[in-house]
Amino acid sequence: MILNKKDIINEFGSSDKDVGSTKVQIAILSKKIELLTKHVQSFKKDTSSRRGLLLAIERRRKLLKYIKRKDKDEYIEILSKHGLRK
Repeated sequence: MILNKKDIINEFGSSDKDVGSTKVQIAILSKKIELLTKHVQSFKKDTSSRRGLLLAIERRRKLLKYIKRKDKDEYIEILSKHGLRK
């Protein structure tokens, strides 16, 4: 699997140039986390990738916390689209 940012931006962004919105950032991080998880499962001793995975998870967690604070409905929508929690 390849991280194709343009497809993610088209799907979750409000326009083609909407790369900085929180929804798009969360979508890109979710895809990156998915890819890194598969890599870390295959290469158990790769600590650098494991650290990158943990940093990406933490960044996504902070963005989700921000969205939850700002717009509860959008937060619930994001969770259901990405299959996260609850």
